Amino acid sequence: MKFGNLSYFFLLWLIPGLIFFYIYAFIQKEKAIKAFCGDALFSKLVPSVQKGRQKLKVILLLVGIIFLIISLVRPKWGFHWEDIKRTGIDIIVAVDVSKSMLAEDVSPNRLERAKREVYDLCQMLEGDRIGLIAFAGTSFVQCPLTLDYAAFRIFLDYLDPDLIPTPGTAIGSAIRKATESFSRKERKSKALIIMTDGEDHGSKPIEAAKEAKKEGVKIFTIGIGKKGGTPLPLADGSGGFLKNRKGDVVLSKLDEKTLQKIALETGGSYVRSVTGDMDLDKIYKSAIKGTMESKELKSTRQKRWEERFQWFIFLALIFLSFEFFIREKK
Repeated sequence: MKFGNLSYFFLLWLIPGLIFFYIYAFIQKEKAIKAFCGDALFSKLVPSVQKGRQKLKVILLLVGIIFLIISLVRPKWGFHWEDIKRTGIDIIVAVDVSKSMLAEDVSPNRLERAKREVYDLCQMLEGDRIGLIAFAGTSFVQCPLTLDYAAFRIFLDYLDPDLIPTPGTAIGSAIRKATESFSRKERKSKALIIMTDGEDHGSKPIEAAKEAKKEGVKIFTIGIGKKGGTPLPLADGSGGFLKNRKGDVVLSKLDEKTLQKIALETGGSYVRSVTGDMDLDKIYKSAIKGTMESKELKSTRQKRWEERFQWFIFLALIFLSFEFFIREKK
């Protein structure tokens, strides 16, 4: 036997309390009547009330309450096997962890904004598998495709510019790594979300997007940053800004044109990161879930226990009905 909600068992403590209450009430009632009319008149004034019936009514009431409490606990016995199929879409998120993602043109900086958006994406997922790729001058799989969202968030927390020592931004490398990470047997239900400022350094992302399209991968890009450009703070925390060899301050700009071309090449879409979840709603809910076909990700057999609380409600109603129709008088 199993129980659906054991927390309701504490209500059984009401039964001893009710028993003491009824005993006390009967004693006090008899004392009050005898004090009013005396022992000589007591049997004449209240001859028709039978104590046995009073006790029986209390017993029936208490048993009915016990059965109601047991029904709240939801006892279960007997089971059957049920096939559970889980469907969804394979989604890989590629996050740019290059030095340019430390720019503070969005709060608190581009990388932290990207991590927060990916965390919010995890909250939206509807049974989809999700994976994580970190990229800068090169790329690697930080978390393979998984249904374990808690484990995914642990890997997400470790994203940092020091994670990849190779400088630069190779969006094309991230696309190729993601394409390899998807199953080659499937040619549908594969989505790649790239979160970057778009400053690619010769990795040929458009050609990589064309290759991804042949494998059935749809690419969705989210641009993080501002078009006007912003200086990059030094990693030592001194408050200074990165400079080139000529001594000029290096400005990092959002390259929306490149990100739009990458997305359109595979039939995906591009949005710019904004405060809140409007960009994620557009990418995940409208573009991915709204247009892409789900596939079966996992099939298992699960033991389903049969609910039996109905029997105890039925028994409770029987006892409470008997209590209602039994009269204390002859």
